[in-house]
Amino acid sequence: MRVDPPGGGDAVFEALWREHRPFLVDLAFRMLGNIGDAEDVVQDAFTRLVRADVDAIEDPRGWLVVVVSRRCLDVLRSARVRRDARPSGADAAVPSTEPAAQTPDPADRVTLDDNVRMALLVVLEQLTPAERTAFVLHDVFRYPFTEISEILGRPVEACRKLASRARHRIEAAAGPARFAVEPADHRLVAERFIEACAGGDLGALLQLLDADVAGEVDVGFGGAPVPVQVGRDRVARNLLRFFDGATGVTLVSQSMNGWPGVLAFKDGHLYALVTLETRDGLISDIHAVRNPLTLAAVGDLVEARR
Repeated sequence: MRVDPPGGGDAVFEALWREHRPFLVDLAFRMLGNIGDAEDVVQDAFTRLVRADVDAIEDPRGWLVVVVSRRCLDVLRSARVRRDARPSGADAAVPSTEPAAQTPDPADRVTLDDNVRMALLVVLEQLTPAERTAFVLHDVFRYPFTEISEILGRPVEACRKLASRARHRIEAAAGPARFAVEPADHRLVAERFIEACAGGDLGALLQLLDADVAGEVDVGFGGAPVPVQVGRDRVARNLLRFFDGATGVTLVSQSMNGWPGVLAFKDGHLYALVTLETRDGLISDIHAVRNPLTLAAVGDLVEARR
């Protein structure tokens, strides 16, 4: 399902939508851990932008980041209230955070860093909304504490402590040797890849790819991967066949096997996992997974709405 901007055809607004929506959905997904909620929050932020005086907003992206972050806080707080209100005891239904019973074959090339990074979404549920917001904005998206302070409405030092506390709690749950935020250059590669695909921008995508880039798809069920595509132009055009934002696919960043990567969603469900291996700053190898067993195991963690 394609999500259209709520701006009623205004050219300036639609330009802002195309430029900033991919980043904002990525940000909201990291904060909420759910693609449906993330898309709803971003849609609401742009609806608010329609009602605002855009010409008076000096930094539309910064304005949208603040609105999205605060709306995510509201969603997290509401979810926390609902969790706290659930019955306890033997008769209470305990939601499972375990992956689906059918797990991927250990030989699968994509392991999502042994699922540590996906499990991080579950660990984040244990944080307070303020801790989660401070951690995601600072440790993942590199926002300075001065800006986080404005979003949370708390002093800078308090925001530092929130992020530090969150970091220690996550490391305690995942293990310091296994948990790490992806490097900044990985985030940049994934962000540029998402922006190019979301905008159907063939030129921007070509600039990201090595001249001899190779791309393949694992469809699972014992079948051979789709024939490997080689060459910048061929791979780029093939990527846009499946991941162009006009097709209704939403991409969010997710490191895989120590490389930049993305999760692709369609109609609220996990559609593909994509690993982006790099060489000299360019994407040299792209491995997409459409294996239903792999997608089912990961999808259980990221699709269920609160």
